[in-house]
Order: sequence, then structure tokens, then C-alpha cells
Amino acid sequence: MTIPECAPSLPICRAPRVRLPLGAVDCHFHVFGPEAEFPYAPGRSYTPPDASIAEYETLARILGFSRAVIVQPSVYGFDNSRTLSFLQKNHLTTRAVLVLDPNISEKELERLHQLGVRGVRVNLVFAAGLALEAASILARKIAGLGWHLQLLADVSQLEELKGLVRRLDIPVVFDHLGHVPAQKGIADKGFQALLSLVRDGSAWVKLTGAYRVTGIKATPYDDVRPFIEALIDANPLQLVSGTDWPHPSIPVPMPDDTDLMDMFSGWLDDAELNQQLFVKNPERLYGFETLGETT
Repeated sequence: MTIPECAPSLPICRAPRVRLPLGAVDCHFHVFGPEAEFPYAPGRSYTPPDASIAEYETLARILGFSRAVIVQPSVYGFDNSRTLSFLQKNHLTTRAVLVLDPNISEKELERLHQLGVRGVRVNLVFAAGLALEAASILARKIAGLGWHLQLLADVSQLEELKGLVRRLDIPVVFDHLGHVPAQKGIADKGFQALLSLVRDGSAWVKLTGAYRVTGIKATPYDDVRPFIEALIDANPLQLVSGTDWPHPSIPVPMPDDTDLMDMFSGWLDDAELNQQLFVKNPERLYGFETLGETT
């Protein structure tokens, strides 16, 4: 079977209309390649173009991010070497979320913690039964470190969502608005369950990847705005955001990163809310130093 190749991200050429607050954190992005040095998993669902640390640093500077959380992408499987290389070679204050084998040792977890890892990503989109078992094992192993589980899941397809989150008994973060297709609307049963978890502080949600769930081909993806507004109304203290750069494997034409930021700031025209989403909440979730403290 042919593995589809992703389009590259567009070069960034202008700053957003609204400046991000001091200390803003990009809570979701990836780096890729070169493939000869960091080979992709043979069973991957897509092949990304190279997306380097230097390119990301340029993007972060122009958009206004000074801190960042890199997330292990599915194309590398359990090989976290490319993601960890970012922790060691970038010029930002950084944390990471990795994909880990449930058999990982306590000693290795401690080593990763010292490097800046603060979470484990679990894919429930494919092989959900096996992934749920792995999630339970990993949750027990990382609980003492204060890490979280980040779930890649369409919550409209998950049964007993509340029970799942509460059984894990550690902080749980849902990627990309919970991955509910916008056409299902905010009344969807799974999304309502997610809102309930956010409301009572049992789950976090990333306000990222609007283009992954939209039915619209270009910005602004206004069919996604009601989902973001519903999550904010539920509990703005349990939300973070980010770029999802370089936007791998998306179902729409490649968007402009500044257009995405302008779209988001147009929906959330509130300086206090932006301070919460981009600074205070990430500090709490990922263990960044709070502004005013020194390392």
C-alpha cells in the first residue's frame, strides 16, 4: 500500500494582528526528518516533509511563542529520538510529550523527566482496545511523576468516556478539541461528556487542529468556533492551545500559520483569557516556571 505524502507547511512571512502575552506557550507541534537520520516507522499512515528545529524556532519567534511543548508524532512510533533532540538543541524553554512502551522502566522514566518530558501520548483512534490497556498501565507508572496522559481520540466514538477518564486517575488531555467532526455539532453525546469532564476539572482539552474537524476548506473554519466557545464556557482553566505545526496529514489545503492565529484571536478577543490559555494553564499542566520566578 502506498503511504501518502503530506504537503509542507507554508513559509511564515508576517506576525499576527494580536500579540501573544509574554511567556506564551505553544502546547502542540512536531519536528520531522531528515529521514536518513531519523527514519519513520514502516507502518505509518503518512510521510511528512522535513520540518526542522530552525524552521520551528523562526515560526515561534514570529508568532510570539517563547516556550513550547513538542509532541511525539505517530510516524515515529516508540522511537522518540527526533522529539528528544528538540529538547536538547532548541533555544526555547521546552517540555515534551512522548509515545512510550508500557514496559518502560522506572529508571528510564526518571531520565526522561529530567530531560523535560511531562506526558505520554496514547492513540485511541486505531487499535483502541490494546491502546486502552496500555493507557492504564502507563497511567499507573507515571502517576508519581506528576505527568499526564494525552489521548488522540474522537470522543464521539468513545463509549463511557467519563468512566475511562476517572479510572485512569491522573490528568488526561484530549488532542484537537476531542476530534469530533464539526458536522456532528456540539450536542454530540461524546462532546457533551467531554464538556462535563472539563467542567469539573477531570480533563484538559487542546484548542488545536480546527482544520482536522472542519467541513470548510479554508480559514476561517467557523463551523469549529461553537466547539471552542462551548469548551471555554465549560471551564477556561482546563484548556491550552498551540500551532499543531507543521500540520501533518490534514484533510484541507495547507493553511497559513498567521491566518490561523488571526482566526483564533478573532474568536477569543479577550486579553485575560489569552493569558490563561497561553501562559497560566500551560505553566500548571507542564510544570513550567511561573512568570517572575527564576530557574
